[in-house]
Amino acid sequence: MKKYFVTYLRNFDYLLFFTYIFLCLFGLVMIYSAGMMVGIMYEDGTPDYFYRKQLLNLSIGAVVFCLGAFFPYKHYSSKPVMMAGMLIMIILLLWVKVNGTGLDETGSQSWIRLFGMSFQPSEFAKLFIILYLGGSFYKKSLKYSSIQHVTPNDIINPILIWLFILAGVGTETDLGAFIILFFIAISVVWLSGIKGKSLAKFFVVLGGVGGLLSAVLLIFKYDTIFNGSRAGRLQAWSNPFEYAGGSGYQVINGYLAIGQGGLEGVGLGQSTQKLGYLPEPQNDFIMAIIAEELGIMGVAIVLIGIGLIVLRSFYIAMTTKDPLARMIAGGIGSWIGFQTFINLGGVSGLIPLTGVTLPFISYGGTSIMMLSLAMGILLNVSMYYKRDKKKLS
Repeated sequence: MKKYFVTYLRNFDYLLFFTYIFLCLFGLVMIYSAGMMVGIMYEDGTPDYFYRKQLLNLSIGAVVFCLGAFFPYKHYSSKPVMMAGMLIMIILLLWVKVNGTGLDETGSQSWIRLFGMSFQPSEFAKLFIILYLGGSFYKKSLKYSSIQHVTPNDIINPILIWLFILAGVGTETDLGAFIILFFIAISVVWLSGIKGKSLAKFFVVLGGVGGLLSAVLLIFKYDTIFNGSRAGRLQAWSNPFEYAGGSGYQVINGYLAIGQGGLEGVGLGQSTQKLGYLPEPQNDFIMAIIAEELGIMGVAIVLIGIGLIVLRSFYIAMTTKDPLARMIAGGIGSWIGFQTFINLGGVSGLIPLTGVTLPFISYGGTSIMMLSLAMGILLNVSMYYKRDKKKLS
């Protein structure tokens, strides 16, 4: 054990660690600033309501970060760990079906409330699908001595598990999580190293099954999927100013916040849009408040920080010799990068709003906890990567 910790510290990835810490602390400050009026008006009457809750979330996140950082990533491909993760995932999905909440508030029944706390299974699913698919493909590569010899028939079981999870999240009508889970799986499969006809056959089958699943969801869940809130978001995306008094209200006030910030911003804590104009500014629209208070420089700080994590993940994935490390690092990078794109795309009007949070910055307990665990795992992968790189040099 002592030897392991010495090796770990010698190969510690300080860039990843301090970037993660900085983004979390920066997000904590902005949550306090963005959420103070909402805390006073709608919660417990204190301006630091969301700050205190996020501080608790980050404390729990620090614990799971350490667990992920010191647990050897190779163990995620072991059968007991994979089965335990799958069992937890199935229980969570079934639980949210029977006793889930959130339909009235968010339009999707995707939350579990337990002992006064809320948990979102779809956030757990994002990390689980990376580890489960990566572990499954890695075991197949060991069986055949090369992942290139794996056929679609060999990976049918993990794909069925993924489709089950996708169907579970889809029937919650959590479209943002549904889209992210779809592209995470595509990224992991692409990074697995499967080549040629096997990869082509896989995507053909996946496209067919995915299309069928989407059609079934649309037939049986059309009214829920395209409820008033989501239909309004589509309208707001096409022309928010035409629906300024309704579905376009949040988008337009987001634009106003961004426009008022300019280059330098109006100053930390000085936003006017958070004073009851921009709904839930501490959540998926927190970047609009950052732009208003800190200007383009504040936005650039966030994008550079997240960009460093994503690029570091992809660098490890593209240069490592270990297929499991490649799939885990690339999967985590794809998750963070794609979720950031969806959030910023919604805030800027590039794509319709989905209610997806900005990684590390937005308020949210389940999100920051699972991202912290993912960063711990990525740090562990990086440690082994740096160690192996030194041995080869």
